[in-house]
Amino acid sequence: MKVLHVIPSVSPVRGGPSQAVLEMVHALNQQGITTEIVTTNDHGSDLLNVPLEQQICHPLPFSNQTVPTCFFSRFSPRIASIREFSFSAQMTKWLWENIAQYDLVHVHAIFSYPSTIAMAIARLQGIPYIIRPIGQLCEWSLKQGKQKKQLYLNLIEKANLDHSRFLHLTSEQEHLELLKLNVKASSFILPLGFSFSNRIPDARQRIRLHLNLSPDEPIILFLSRLHPKKGLDYLIPALGQLAHHRFTFVLAGSGEPSYEAYVKSLLISNGIYNRTRLTGFVEGEIKNLLLQGSDLFVLTSHSENFGIAVLEAMASGLPVLATPGVALAAEIERYQLGYISQLAISDITSTLETYLTDQKRGNLMGQHAFQFVREHYNWSKIATRLIQIYQTIVEPKSISIVSH
Repeated sequence: MKVLHVIPSVSPVRGGPSQAVLEMVHALNQQGITTEIVTTNDHGSDLLNVPLEQQICHPLPFSNQTVPTCFFSRFSPRIASIREFSFSAQMTKWLWENIAQYDLVHVHAIFSYPSTIAMAIARLQGIPYIIRPIGQLCEWSLKQGKQKKQLYLNLIEKANLDHSRFLHLTSEQEHLELLKLNVKASSFILPLGFSFSNRIPDARQRIRLHLNLSPDEPIILFLSRLHPKKGLDYLIPALGQLAHHRFTFVLAGSGEPSYEAYVKSLLISNGIYNRTRLTGFVEGEIKNLLLQGSDLFVLTSHSENFGIAVLEAMASGLPVLATPGVALAAEIERYQLGYISQLAISDITSTLETYLTDQKRGNLMGQHAFQFVREHYNWSKIATRLIQIYQTIVEPKSISIVSH
């Protein structure tokens, strides 16, 4: 079986969805499925420095492993909205000439040129495909740029969705939101996995030394894209009401310059700018030190169809504070892996107060979360299940699955 994965970007600045596809493809290849990625050289406002129009061995994050990947040039005008669409004429030509070599196409994301054109070409050439919409069909996401997305959905993407063999959803919450739309395609729920980094025994001491903090300073960590959907306009005012508690807030991530400036203004107006460390985008050893050396991870998001950043934190042994919009919230609450707060300043403040007054209980939650992720979010197990689903499409008489 030969499977092609298409995604607009695998740049680390694009966060969890890009990291997940690299790890997914690696896990599939480890189990004997010939799997490759086609993408653009998108790197946010910049471009990745990679060879184009040829398959290369692209590094897997936090590993010495590689993933077969073919990059194509992204059209990069100054207008951000056009640049973000990730148009690539070279990718279009390659897909038209090569897509028939594959038994199946696994598309990641919608409302983006690489994904849309891959689905359209697959339809025209009779190649089956499935779609992982990465939360872009969730209610909050559809409300952002509502008129433009609705037009795009009605004119183009609805037909692509309806003709897909399956929609690959990553949580029950994403499935429930999909039911509100009139999508004809069946779906299956299969979570994302996590590849564990090596433990750093002295992470707590090293990250505090790096940030110039005292050895016993509590660290509350936000590590994600800086984006309006992440709820920082709720989290930062909540932190500002806890001046009587000792902690340092680490804000690790990057976003559009205008939004970064807004976040900085929030920190100043809420009186916690001097208690905050703004690290910008982090990866590699510094990212691992932050995850393994902090005390509490926070993600007060409006909407996360999965929440790979939350999974990373739990896999590092951190208790997490999340809001119901994060799809992992139900499991966090059910198995007591952290704290769930409503997306309101008063509720977030109260939940943070609960943690800061009983950090030992939080530490126990973090230990439990570490074991839980190891047991339930293993990429090898997830890849095995995904291969079974692929086989129902490519070899429909061999195996049957239950779709939603």
